[in-house]
Amino acid sequence: MEQSITERIEKERIFVIVRGVESEKLPLLAEALYRGGIRFLEVTFRPDGAVSDETIAEDIRRLAEQFHGRMVIGAGTVLTKKQVHMVKKAGGQFIVSPNTDVRVIRATKRAGLVSIPGALTPSEIQTAHLAGADFVKLFPADVFGLGYIKTIKAPLPHIKLLAVGGITLDAIASYRGSGIAGFAVGGAIVDKKRIAENDWDGLAENAALYVKAAQS
Repeated sequence: MEQSITERIEKERIFVIVRGVESEKLPLLAEALYRGGIRFLEVTFRPDGAVSDETIAEDIRRLAEQFHGRMVIGAGTVLTKKQVHMVKKAGGQFIVSPNTDVRVIRATKRAGLVSIPGALTPSEIQTAHLAGADFVKLFPADVFGLGYIKTIKAPLPHIKLLAVGGITLDAIASYRGSGIAGFAVGGAIVDKKRIAENDWDGLAENAALYVKAAQS
């Protein structure tokens, strides 16, 4: 299962980060994103306590059930082993973190889930890789830019990097040829104004633009 998901991530090259969207609107948002061609959806935990871990896990469970066979659901901002176990129980299939925590990576792999920790420096990236990460989330990609990515990839070409942070259509185009394996996109696709207005067609159309750019 892990292998097939990693292969699909490499093929799709894009997943969407969902943060701060009300539970009742998540299925509608996910359906719009699916119509736009998105096949990987990350629902983030809220370490500020604005939403409980239990609520996030329940959101993941409902999405995993509703979109079974159509979309792969995972969790983001995963900072603890307990959250990994909650995601596994809820039916999530991948774990994304903003940082490199070997304990979380190993717990993820033991649970049979795909591991995508965040890292920035060569040491962090290699540490994540050696701990078993399937992909390493280069974060924040927008702050350091294309030149940094190319410099990192030169000595570490064997590590699959995902660019995360400030990913726009123009950014995706600029990263072509950099060796980046894919992208994670948040607010540029999950437009809170469109969600508030229930503009699901607009969300689907915008998502389709990003899918096309990522797969070009």
